[in-house]
Amino acid sequence: MKITTLCYIEHDKQYLMLHRIKKENDINEGKWIGVGGHAENGESPEECLLREVKEETGLTLTSYRFRALITFISDKQEPELMCLFTADEFTGKLITCNEGDLKWVDKTIVPTLPTWEGDAIFLKLLLENEENFFTLKLVYEGESLVDQKLEIY
Repeated sequence: MKITTLCYIEHDKQYLMLHRIKKENDINEGKWIGVGGHAENGESPEECLLREVKEETGLTLTSYRFRALITFISDKQEPELMCLFTADEFTGKLITCNEGDLKWVDKTIVPTLPTWEGDAIFLKLLLENEENFFTLKLVYEGESLVDQKLEIY
């Protein structure tokens, strides 16, 4: 099972969103997601988070919170355990991302953007300010979400 991170960075009631339109053979093509990526050998979730955010955005996170573990099961790819974070403080300036276009999006608009069905579930929890840590198992057949299980702790 591969381990990844995903982060929703907040500033002025907006999330920094990545519109995935530049990467070849991208499973997320056309979708809007947070920023993050695959853990490298020996990296902790936090080390992966900080490296991926810096690589994709140019920003250095100075305040972040581990919010959830999301398990993705798909008939199209290897299972994935994603560490979900939010962040609210950073330094640096945005750079151009080679995976898509970065854009600050008002949090009220975020639920209307094209995302994976399962992403909409955890985004709703984040946007409703769920304070507790949670786990979410998402099972996909192709691009269709066929099963889900949410546990809030």
